[in-house]
Amino acid sequence: MLAFMKGQRALMKQAGFSGEAGAAHYVNLRGYPGSGSPMSVMAAQDATGKVLQAGRLWRWASVTKQVTAVLVMQEVAAKRIDLDQPVAKYLPAFQSPNARRVTVRQLLRHQSGLPNPDDTPANADGVPSYYAADFSGSRDPLTGYCAGEPKAKPGGNWSYNNCDYIVAGALLEAVTGKTWQELASTRTRRTFANRNSTSPFTAPLLGIDSVTATPTAVEPWPGFVGGKPEAKRDIASYGAAGGLYGTIGDLLWFDIYLATGAYLPQAAMKQLWDGRPDLGFLALGQWSFSAKLKGCQEPMRIIERRGSIGGVQVRNFILPEPEIAVALFTDQAEFDFGEIWQGAGFSYDMLSLAACPPEKP
Repeated sequence: MLAFMKGQRALMKQAGFSGEAGAAHYVNLRGYPGSGSPMSVMAAQDATGKVLQAGRLWRWASVTKQVTAVLVMQEVAAKRIDLDQPVAKYLPAFQSPNARRVTVRQLLRHQSGLPNPDDTPANADGVPSYYAADFSGSRDPLTGYCAGEPKAKPGGNWSYNNCDYIVAGALLEAVTGKTWQELASTRTRRTFANRNSTSPFTAPLLGIDSVTATPTAVEPWPGFVGGKPEAKRDIASYGAAGGLYGTIGDLLWFDIYLATGAYLPQAAMKQLWDGRPDLGFLALGQWSFSAKLKGCQEPMRIIERRGSIGGVQVRNFILPEPEIAVALFTDQAEFDFGEIWQGAGFSYDMLSLAACPPEKP
């Protein structure tokens, strides 16, 4: 982490990056499994390179889906949800024509065929009406817009869709008796158990204390589109698909706890991170693929989750084997992160710096 701390500022300034970047690594403190903790470093700046205070709340946008998928997989591990059962088994009141055909796994992999809120007519500010405060339709996940006429039959090629995870939030509520917001804010704190333990819920978790779906009235870190303040959106309307807020430190610690088995047993992790090549390496709520990073001898397995709402973008990366995480938040809608698989760009440089820092001359 020392090399990342020394190099991240230079990369941020060189890219004209406005926002916050950070990395975390699991550190075994006492020399035996389960005794360690994440160590994280973070930095924030504006596009001119002026240093800003790190640690403010950000909207997590679609990284929320990654959290929601973990919550669903916790119920799978507890045998309260079967990924290959139809959604209607758990949500009998779900009125979608696809309710009895789409499975929970297909829901999490965007193969449901459900309608997409992004397709609703845009208002005068260019915001799809579903996400506007004055939306005149129904957002009830069981009977409202998401239960409307499907776009396709379930089980085909994946099609990105916020309704999938809005419905997944309702599924969690039906199975647990708690709202997805409550589950997200409590279970992300739950535990950093011994990684050899079969129970992921055994001890208090330190380091994550501000994951929430109910931020302050004023947007903590607003975004910009084309250099102008973003149009107003009702962030709560994104539900379990994009409604979470938290600090970059919260996200980095979540990543490390996930990578080290604190949230899920191994069998559930394998399904969560099953990136199918025929679906563009899409797993459940995230992408899982291998790529070569600068300075690394061999390709590394990478878990990627990205998000964007209005003028805020986020990139979240987990390297499971070295137990490293990198999170990047920007308040600029047009900022180009590049693509890891292309071997270039800001994300690639930051992830390479964290994974395989250059040796001292």
